[in-house]
Amino acid sequence: MSLFRSFAAQEKGGRLQPYEFDAGPLGAEHVELQVEFCGLCHSDLSMLDNEWMMTRYPFVPGHEVVGRIVEAGPQVKGLKVGQRVGLGWYSGSCLSCAQCLSGNHNLCPQAEATIVNRPGGFANRVRCHWAWATPLPEALSAAAAGPLFCGGITVFNPILQCGVLPTDRVGVIGIGGLGHLALQFLNKWGCEVVAFTTSDSKRDEALRLGAHQVINTRDANQLARIAGSLNFVLSTVNAPLPWDAVINSLAPQGRLHIVGAVLEPIPVAAFSLIMAQRSISGSPVGSPSTAAKMVEFCTRHQILPTIQSFPMSQANDALDYLRAGKARYRVVLQNDLG
Repeated sequence: MSLFRSFAAQEKGGRLQPYEFDAGPLGAEHVELQVEFCGLCHSDLSMLDNEWMMTRYPFVPGHEVVGRIVEAGPQVKGLKVGQRVGLGWYSGSCLSCAQCLSGNHNLCPQAEATIVNRPGGFANRVRCHWAWATPLPEALSAAAAGPLFCGGITVFNPILQCGVLPTDRVGVIGIGGLGHLALQFLNKWGCEVVAFTTSDSKRDEALRLGAHQVINTRDANQLARIAGSLNFVLSTVNAPLPWDAVINSLAPQGRLHIVGAVLEPIPVAAFSLIMAQRSISGSPVGSPSTAAKMVEFCTRHQILPTIQSFPMSQANDALDYLRAGKARYRVVLQNDLG
């Protein structure tokens, strides 16, 4: 019997309670991780509250895991027991569809999400397919690295997928859990970076994180001054924006890329795209190969999220902290379950 200790909610929006379960035999291509740290993402809250209508209870959150491999199936490749790895939103994919075979594993129609219909990382141990366990070098802080595997890869992936150049002038909308990492990535990528925020109180922090200029999106005059100047704008927020002004900030052939799951439709005037050959796109998290590139880039430039730590036994306090909008900028739980 493989008995795992975890924290789980028994109902929609419920408080997390100690929960033990039998994980069954380890799959031939799977690894088992001793969880060291697990980030807390807003997606965990959405799943806890069943906002996406796909949560199964008991629900064990957690999909920004850093841990050591303690067991590996006989068909695991490229990993070994004792190795530290990171695990993000996805824990498996089919490896045989057109998307997987082309390297876009994150677009696999059969991809397995770490906290959907299976227990996540708010536990002493968690499992995944070997392909989705990303080796983590000792030079990168294990305590802070967890959010890279969801928040980090979400904003790093479009830099590669959209062909952002070091010579580009780029904008980042939202200086939060995603945006504060995007500023660091794009600055070290070599871009001129403009931060968009609704809060002037974040100006100094945005500049420290890598922005060269800060624009308040509530000020029409500031938005007008950058009209037609940005090659790429990355939106990380889930709230409505002055979309006309944002799109008009794009240079000819510029792109607005969406990674923040804004629930309302985005109104777009066709001619604002047609006449300047602009585009709008979106993306989820990245593939295993992109995650490996991100880790290498973060190690080279010592890029890490700004975190606030809680012991895993205080997971409910951490959830309340995130719900209250107090996180600056990512919350990480340290495993104290043994």
